[in-house]
Amino acid sequence: MSSGARKGAGQEGAGPWGCPCSAPLLMVNVTGQWLWHRLPELSVLPSAPGTACTLLLLFVCILAAPPWPLALSLLCNSQLLPGLAPRCDSGFGQATARHLDIMGFRVFASVLDLQSPGAQELRRSCSPRLTLLQMDLTKPEDIQRVLQHIQAHTNSTGLWGLVNNAGFNDTIADAELSPLGKFRSCMEVNFFGSLELTKGLLPLLRSASGRIVTVSSPAGDMPFPCLAAYGASKAALSLLMDTFRSELQPWGIKVSLILPGYYKTGKRKQKLLASLPQELLQAYGEDYVEEINQQFIQFMKVAVEDLSAVVNSITDGLLAANPAVRYYPGQGLGIMYFIHRYLPYFVRDLFLKGFFINPKLPRALRREHHNDVKKA
Repeated sequence: MSSGARKGAGQEGAGPWGCPCSAPLLMVNVTGQWLWHRLPELSVLPSAPGTACTLLLLFVCILAAPPWPLALSLLCNSQLLPGLAPRCDSGFGQATARHLDIMGFRVFASVLDLQSPGAQELRRSCSPRLTLLQMDLTKPEDIQRVLQHIQAHTNSTGLWGLVNNAGFNDTIADAELSPLGKFRSCMEVNFFGSLELTKGLLPLLRSASGRIVTVSSPAGDMPFPCLAAYGASKAALSLLMDTFRSELQPWGIKVSLILPGYYKTGKRKQKLLASLPQELLQAYGEDYVEEINQQFIQFMKVAVEDLSAVVNSITDGLLAANPAVRYYPGQGLGIMYFIHRYLPYFVRDLFLKGFFINPKLPRALRREHHNDVKKA
């Protein structure tokens, strides 16, 4: 893979980061774009920032096929939950599985439902090299069954690559409004699922000195409004993979993070009002919660449909002789990290609110403000 192709896959691509901000922020945006290629490697960027998603896990192993020294097997797991769903039967997972199949690799694609439309589409569009596996990341028995299947088919050759793309989130709301169970669900799928699968496949990866590619999110590096549960799980995932990167270097295993821009990968549904305690509902107000939902829907409309930049980054992480530690597929990511790294906190907060979600004041604060005005 040429260095030119790699640069395109790792740092450029389609993304919706042209946000309608104020003039000062737009000026910073232009400056940031100019500085992007002059800054040292930044840290994370908005992978579908908190995009309410479902889960996707990809695993890739290698066995033996030119022009590469090994043949590639891809295992993609999808956790079908309410939200935007990067899975092997849709979004990044489906696109990556199909791309690697076209390249001639053996692909194992794990999905939550073997009869889902996306799974059936993969059967129709891909070669017999692609094998579909059913797996629910929240069920240890499913994970163990898939691990045994992969071990049985790669034990003699080792596993070249593992691609983790976990992205579940079904709540877009302030951290106080988000039920504690949502935080646990995000950690279970986005963090613990990837951890269990990675640890289970490390013996095979070590024997091949292979690759681990993980799709994380800029929401794990930046405090995107209303994405606390998702962002916390992605922050844990990014740190885990960075630790693996350091610890696995002596084994010759290379670890990369993919931090994509905002892409359309599925549908999202949210039902929050019915679960809120009355006290919180009175403090924030139904209109506050509904406005957040509407702003997120509007934000989704600018999400990019062309997933090729992300697929190219994943492929480069698997196959390049010297893959990047971090890939940022999507336009405008440089300015976000520039602001996050180098500008004051209040500028960072203003930018993220203007770019993502900036709801009205909660009901209780509006009442306070109204009373203060009346007294004045």
